[in-house]
Amino acid sequence: MKATRREFAKGISSALVTARFVPGKEQERLPIAFSTLGCPAWDLHKILTFAAEHGFAAVELRGLQGNLDLPSHPAFAADRIAQTKSEIQAHGLRIACVSSSASLHESDPEKRAKVLSNARRFIDLASALQAPCVRVFGSSGLEHAAPPSDELKARVAEGLHELGNYSGPRNVTVIIESHDNFTASASLADVLHRADSKFVALLWDAHHTFASSDEDPKFTVKQLGPWIRHTHLKDSAGKGEDRKYVLTGRGNVPIEGQIAALRSIGYKGFYCFEWEKVWHPELEDPDIAIADFARVVAAYFR
Repeated sequence: MKATRREFAKGISSALVTARFVPGKEQERLPIAFSTLGCPAWDLHKILTFAAEHGFAAVELRGLQGNLDLPSHPAFAADRIAQTKSEIQAHGLRIACVSSSASLHESDPEKRAKVLSNARRFIDLASALQAPCVRVFGSSGLEHAAPPSDELKARVAEGLHELGNYSGPRNVTVIIESHDNFTASASLADVLHRADSKFVALLWDAHHTFASSDEDPKFTVKQLGPWIRHTHLKDSAGKGEDRKYVLTGRGNVPIEGQIAALRSIGYKGFYCFEWEKVWHPELEDPDIAIADFARVVAAYFR
């Protein structure tokens, strides 16, 4: 059930427990971020202002004002990007990750070349914004439940290695998300070993390893911890694939345990809220869901 705005406001009226932005005191913020997937109607200024006001340290770029092809957005044009960077810095924020739609499962040479070329555009953008990571997929649009074949893993690893060679000199790490066919730790570890690049790592979507592969977060982090550079967190109610996204802490995804598992290994990345408003417009509005994530997760860091 959706929360009303009055109920939500009552729940946080006492004050946010995350630190708000004060110039020169950015270090007080928790290492939390949110993906712009959750606020598709907001412009960059509103995104940055909201993030700063609610104690976020970073933002993950995944589309902007309905445009998922971020390098083509006017905010990142050659004559505008310096101004955009200045605005990000003025809000005391960082870009945690630039997320592409590139899927490395393609076997057709022409399609594959296009995917890799597009991924390089996102790497260039991340480098210009001094963002540490660019997200790619191992597979997208394939049969979700099927474990990846050896051929698929080899193809994905080859693509990761090639992109790592491109991203390394640009101070960017390419991260494969635990998603679609690649949600089990064993499959992810295999493809990351095969990629054999210090500029290739993992975006741990902790919801998918739990909901799709039934993994305990302690187990996942034990298997994949050295590769984890970025994290997606979200809650849901239900079982297996039959789930509905809910506000943080209202479902049965062990988000507190996921955060604790990461902290136990000294994880230095951001804890990023991914609210899939783009794909699920019926979800709570971003001003409710994103602020609520900051409030709830702050308690997990005490």
